[in-house]
Amino acid sequence: MDRWNDERKDGIAENKILEEIYKGLERDSLDLANDEQYFKIAFRGLKYFNDIIDGKIVKNDSLVTYYFLFSRESIVVQNKSGYESLKSRGLETVTNDSLRSKIIDLYEVDYELARKFNEEHSEYKFTQNYFHKINDAIAPHFEYDSLNNIKGIKLPLELKEKERNLIKSYLWKIAVGKQDRYQASFYGKQKIGKLRTDIREYLEEKSK
Repeated sequence: MDRWNDERKDGIAENKILEEIYKGLERDSLDLANDEQYFKIAFRGLKYFNDIIDGKIVKNDSLVTYYFLFSRESIVVQNKSGYESLKSRGLETVTNDSLRSKIIDLYEVDYELARKFNEEHSEYKFTQNYFHKINDAIAPHFEYDSLNNIKGIKLPLELKEKERNLIKSYLWKIAVGKQDRYQASFYGKQKIGKLRTDIREYLEEKSK
């Protein structure tokens, strides 16, 4: 009887932790979906500024939006409370070896890599590395309204070839970095979706 009670308690604990992980992954998936939308707009913004540097005429009403997103750094937010609960109780709480391995791989490998690239990898510090260099070339040409809000930019810019090429190289570097981050978000969302499906199916099978 005592053994049966212990197994029952373990089963309840496993269900509770897996449900917590499942809900946390749902929030992470929504965050990654928002990141994808940000990157899509950011790519349009990079094209917008490339057009400005190339001397093309652009719509002034798009300037503020693209300028804001251009100088914005994305932040990785990971909901790891469910996984921390699992580690605290013991990884073996999840009795299914395959499912446990997938959970560990996501949190210990994928999430940790995402955190390191976002917080530690200097190549992804777009604002720190490139923004001010580009801003020095374009900001002097901004036009402001009576409330000191940016309303447009005087075009075409008068840039020397060396300055133009340098700025375009910075924009290219930002585009490559953001494309890398975009793909990581896309594939991360897919992996999270697959794990959530596996958790749901496992819990449904246990309940039968």
